[in-house]
Amino acid sequence: MTADAITIVRSRGPILAKRIAGDGRIFDYDQVKTVDLFTVRLGGLAGLEELLRRLQRRLDCAVVRGAIADPARISGVRRLLYDDPETGAERTLRETPRAWVALDVDKLACPPDCDLYDLQEGAKAAVTALPAAFRGASLIVQATASHGIAAGLRLRLWFWLSRPIAGRELKVWLRGSPVDASVFRPAQLIYTAAPRFLGRAADPLPSRIAVLFGPAEMVAVPPAEKLTPPPRRPRPLPDPVHASGYALTELTRLATRVLTASRGTRHATIVLAARRFAELEAAGLAGSDDIEKLLIEAATSAGLKDDGRDPETEVHAALAWARAHLGEDRDVGSGR
Repeated sequence: MTADAITIVRSRGPILAKRIAGDGRIFDYDQVKTVDLFTVRLGGLAGLEELLRRLQRRLDCAVVRGAIADPARISGVRRLLYDDPETGAERTLRETPRAWVALDVDKLACPPDCDLYDLQEGAKAAVTALPAAFRGASLIVQATASHGIAAGLRLRLWFWLSRPIAGRELKVWLRGSPVDASVFRPAQLIYTAAPRFLGRAADPLPSRIAVLFGPAEMVAVPPAEKLTPPPRRPRPLPDPVHASGYALTELTRLATRVLTASRGTRHATIVLAARRFAELEAAGLAGSDDIEKLLIEAATSAGLKDDGRDPETEVHAALAWARAHLGEDRDVGSGR
């Protein structure tokens, strides 16, 4: 079972921790492309606490919600939810319901009577901003890198749930709460290492992990039918009389985005344009030959060849991928 497990991501060199200088400057995480993946069974909140205490000393590790897609491909891989049409790399992670959840509560005002350096007090204050089911449940509170340095409560709260829950359900449940929903994505890194203090800088916190025990061991999760995401509304299409003009305007807009994309963002822009092009094609508003020609011309004019890539090959791969994944949720992490 994967519900009570967690996927560890280990970088091959880059540091997955923020660095803090003596003057208060905070240096962001290194960019990481290839990683090794591991699965660890937790067995409950106590097992999760034990793992987090180990990981806070590992500057090369973080975790993700997603499960490993193929145990044979875990070394030197990218965090991919879908096959990459550009390189042919296969997906390495998949969405799966988890019995644990990490909630990033960031920039929440610290109450006047709350000691910012007492993590348990901070957790009590932060929980009041969450749905009622979370109040009274035991939790692990972890200070993020900027807690105690920047203003406000900057905490990560870990809970054990009464039933495994998927990221899309969490987005429905926590909508309107002051939490960062990006960590609900299967491939999004959840950083676990304590920050690295440079020079004479010192950690203002006596501890960065604490446990707050409540009367309930776990959070009671609402029934699945109450957390079903609303059906995705397709982008409205025009009536047949105005269809040709609409399609031309949309194709021009998308081609312009590709044409003006900056170096380093061209591939992602082409893939996003290809998805919309595929929708227009499926609706019968644009022919495949016209789409491919327009996208290839835009990619060529954008300077894709300067990146060492062939526009025609890249466009064909992006459109093939877009057609294969037509109608799927766009809100996923690619791990690029």
